[in-house]
Amino acid sequence: MNVLFLTIGRINSLDDGTIYSDLLKAFVKNGHRVFAVSPNERRYKAKTAFSTDGDFGLLKVRTGNLQKCNFIEKGIATLLVERQYIRAIKKYLSNVVFDLVIYSTPPITFANAVNYVKKRDNAKTYLLLKDIFPQNAVDIGVLKKNGIKGFLYRYFRKKEKKLYAFSDRIGCMSEANRKYLLANNPEIPYEKVEICPNSIEVRDLQLDAAEKSEIRKRYGIPENATVFVYGGNLGKPQGIGFIADCLRKAKCVDNVFFLIVGSGTEYHRLEQFVEAERPSNVLLMKSIPKCDYDKMIVACDVGLIFLDYRFSIPNFPSRLLSYMQAKIPILACVDPNTDVGAVVEAAGAGYCCLSNDVDGFVNAVKKLCVCDRAKMGENAWRYLNDNYTAEQGYRIITKNQKIK
Repeated sequence: MNVLFLTIGRINSLDDGTIYSDLLKAFVKNGHRVFAVSPNERRYKAKTAFSTDGDFGLLKVRTGNLQKCNFIEKGIATLLVERQYIRAIKKYLSNVVFDLVIYSTPPITFANAVNYVKKRDNAKTYLLLKDIFPQNAVDIGVLKKNGIKGFLYRYFRKKEKKLYAFSDRIGCMSEANRKYLLANNPEIPYEKVEICPNSIEVRDLQLDAAEKSEIRKRYGIPENATVFVYGGNLGKPQGIGFIADCLRKAKCVDNVFFLIVGSGTEYHRLEQFVEAERPSNVLLMKSIPKCDYDKMIVACDVGLIFLDYRFSIPNFPSRLLSYMQAKIPILACVDPNTDVGAVVEAAGAGYCCLSNDVDGFVNAVKKLCVCDRAKMGENAWRYLNDNYTAEQGYRIITKNQKIK
């Protein structure tokens, strides 16, 4: 089977260790030919290029900047990416007949690109719903449903519905995600929507005591403190103001250290907080190479998740899987609509609190300092292997598409 995968996520190879590269690797391992289309954003100053490695083909398309940039720049690039992808597919993949097209949100502007290949090759189509846009942008104040921004909202909402209509099946990250989609888009047939969660190729990354000590010394992390780590995007969806309030209030907790690693449009706000207040138990770092980041996570004690309280859509951050793979418990600070916190607690893998409850955060921090973190970490590891492996994701997609 020939599989086409469309994403605005940056893919360099099947060994990137991301939710997308791991899923595609599972397809290749099961005997399929996979072709991924990924952006060469303008910031990288690279042209469109196509390469192959065995049964994996990678088409890197020159686009505008799609991630970690201001809203206007991102919006223009998102509007243009559909045409850019179609043009590149016509030029480099015209001789390949695709049986299945898989694509992820964001963005929702892949609709015409998906439909082009679907009609050309009579292909099946599968949407991995990782982002419910434009409603998520309305929730955090980036878009509005009236005025000039209301025009943009209606345009993107139309694109969103078009993408759902072109999709033969839609894979949601969680049960709350699935229920939200069906409740707010009643025209979508119930049987078209299923749960296909974020997944990875699970690796045991455990380090011995000496290795953990060396990593903590390398980054200036106190060796005997309970270290809470957040790694990932630092943008509006994370509720940066709440994060700063939590770090400020947690100064009173003894022998606790907070490590924040990431980048994004709101990074500067945390940087300003750290520079102004100079908390002695906080280290803010820019993103580091993934191989180093994975080891750093294992050398920490608790993984942090932050979601802005205003979200009405049920997000399910993929960084949860990184913490589970590291065998550390999780503290999820979430909005009332997501079920990621409920999953964490049901798995016995940590605690959750609402992301407008600073005192709840501090209380959870105190509990995680004295609880059996090793047991929680093992529960997290077990839950990961039972529910979130790339092989399971592959089976869900192919089984329900009736593709062999």
